Amino acid sequence: MDVHGTVAEGFEPVRAAFVRNFEALGDRGAAVVVHRDGHKVVDLWGGTKDVDGSEPWEQGTAQIVRSATKGVAAAALLLLHQRGELDLDAPVGEWWPEYKAAGKERTLVRHLLTHRAGVPVLDRPLTPSEAADPDLGAAAVAAQTPVWEPGADHGYHAQTYSWLVGELMRRVTGREVGEWIADEIAGPVGADLWLGLPADRAARVGRVGQVAPPETAGALKTRPKRAVADAYADPASLTRRAFAAITPLPDENDAAYRAAALPASNGIGTAEGLSRFYASLIGDVDGGQRLFTPETAELARAEQSAGPDRTLVVTTRFGLGYMLDGAASPLLSPASFGHPGRGGALGFADPEAGIAFGYVTNGFRKSVTADPRAQALVRAVRQAIA
Repeated sequence: MDVHGTVAEGFEPVRAAFVRNFEALGDRGAAVVVHRDGHKVVDLWGGTKDVDGSEPWEQGTAQIVRSATKGVAAAALLLLHQRGELDLDAPVGEWWPEYKAAGKERTLVRHLLTHRAGVPVLDRPLTPSEAADPDLGAAAVAAQTPVWEPGADHGYHAQTYSWLVGELMRRVTGREVGEWIADEIAGPVGADLWLGLPADRAARVGRVGQVAPPETAGALKTRPKRAVADAYADPASLTRRAFAAITPLPDENDAAYRAAALPASNGIGTAEGLSRFYASLIGDVDGGQRLFTPETAELARAEQSAGPDRTLVVTTRFGLGYMLDGAASPLLSPASFGHPGRGGALGFADPEAGIAFGYVTNGFRKSVTADPRAQALVRAVRQAIA
């Protein structure tokens, strides 16, 4: 396996872990980038651009990052708050009157970001084409009766996060969420991140697919606990229904799906794009604009939800739009905040260590919040800075 790129002195353990991901953990094509104090200290890539192809992965190859998109979308709402345009403790219905239906009139903006809104499921799932229509998605969540009283509990809004966040952005700014992110986040930061892939960038994006861990992974295979496995197997469970809010599952390699803007699930980016984005949340970054003030960065990682997750059936911790370090999603340290993508990608920042991290892959595994390949790289970063 040819691995390309560079690591700064002291970060050699990250390169060793990245190589091992191909040799022992079944990576087909992937990249990892790490920034420290705004400067790039790891930039590695290898394998094939397509999960089922032979064309080599190049520097700048991009992939769909699934739920790692949620962290980018959360920054949009927090930036509006930082600019005084959005009150996190105001009712969602103040900007979106239709959302007050079916007992949701007391839902606060912060409930959308912290998975406390109570609408992780849709009684009538949307098809992929319906899901891509922001008007239909917004109408579906506005009409949905909550599973629990908004604010009273938390459970991962795997798919419905798209329309909750996307429509609120549209109501507050008058602009589509993907357009706003391009102009106000990706552009100023200089990050290759897209929510709604432009046609002229399509050639840079590889094909993704599901891959099984190799036999050589041995005990490192992901084996969910019985309660978790049962929840995913039961069509009537909150877990299955939350992930099935779009049914059938979209073809993630379809051009129309990639061109849509679903803040929960279909952002596309490079490892450097993810790492630069997170670096901009905690400090200055080479060649890019800092996004968050120190106060907003602290707000983002302040614990808002913790304990048994009604959707994921494990203990989760969330700040305002970001997963926090914990058993279900280990990050660099208790100071870290970020977001994984189901079965692969991971982006996060750690303000105390000055570290920002981005990992993308074209081969998705069954893991949800803690992919073994990403975790191996996080452990190597921890070793490098110890």
